[in-house]
Amino acid sequence: MMPAFVVASEVEMLDFGRRLAHCTPQNCIIALQGPLGAGKTTLVRGFLRALDHKGIVKSPTYTLVEEYLETTIAVYHFDLYRLQSPLELEAIGIDDYFSKYAICIIEWPECGRGHLPQSDILIAIEYLETGRQLCIQAYTPLGENIIQLLL
Repeated sequence: MMPAFVVASEVEMLDFGRRLAHCTPQNCIIALQGPLGAGKTTLVRGFLRALDHKGIVKSPTYTLVEEYLETTIAVYHFDLYRLQSPLELEAIGIDDYFSKYAICIIEWPECGRGHLPQSDILIAIEYLETGRQLCIQAYTPLGENIIQLLL
């Protein structure tokens, strides 16, 4: 059974992102799925705040990746929503990001299917009448550990 968390507000989504950051070791891949406006980037904002990022956190919809190297752990935030072709991933040197000692967070991972390494966890965000439900699935032992720490 996949663990599910319910968040009722933006503040709770930020808090969940903070909690996730405290459970996530370096060299981890987190995939985020959900419809537009579901809160994926808000979750990432909370995650980065927990790692002492002070600046703006925006979705890298047009650049494909934002690098946060000034945080306590290097974080690469991907948004593949507007990806037109896997060649775009090759053009940004996608493999280099995953070979680094860093955390990679990928929004819209289904758009890069077949060209991305296996994520450690997938967080699927769904709309509820009030709030959001976050269903988390582990794909690696590292992902299983993250979930255990979140529970």
